[in-house]
Amino acid sequence: MTYTSEIHINLSLKAFICKFNNVENLKHWQEGLTHYDHIYGTPGETGSKIRLHYVLNKKPFFLIQTISESKLPHKLHFTYESNGLYNIQENYFKAISDSEIVWTSRNEYIPTNFKMRMMLLVMPKTFINQTKTYLKNFKSFAENETAVIRKK
Repeated sequence: MTYTSEIHINLSLKAFICKFNNVENLKHWQEGLTHYDHIYGTPGETGSKIRLHYVLNKKPFFLIQTISESKLPHKLHFTYESNGLYNIQENYFKAISDSEIVWTSRNEYIPTNFKMRMMLLVMPKTFINQTKTYLKNFKSFAENETAVIRKK
């Protein structure tokens, strides 16, 4: 499954990249993220890996995030690996003006087991909506310093 999401953010490209490319900021806009571990490479550079730990609907899980291409300030691509799913995410950033950028996120999900193949087939909007939520959460954090509310 492949889809593209886009959002306009009222920040300069430089300010956007400073907030987006700081792993410490993930907790402010990725609901369910509890912590992360550095696994490999120089943080922020192509090839580096981190393990992202989440709890959603009281279920813990983790993703391995690898930076597959970093050509900041205009693009930053990741791969995510989890149990049953492989995600390729290509992020593009374009300045519209000195104080507005557009963030385009292209996602491709590749199931690696039967359960995830069925989820993608039956509930594709779940994945699309999660991406849109993260984009909106980041916009809120970046423009207004509004962080997601942590659920206990």
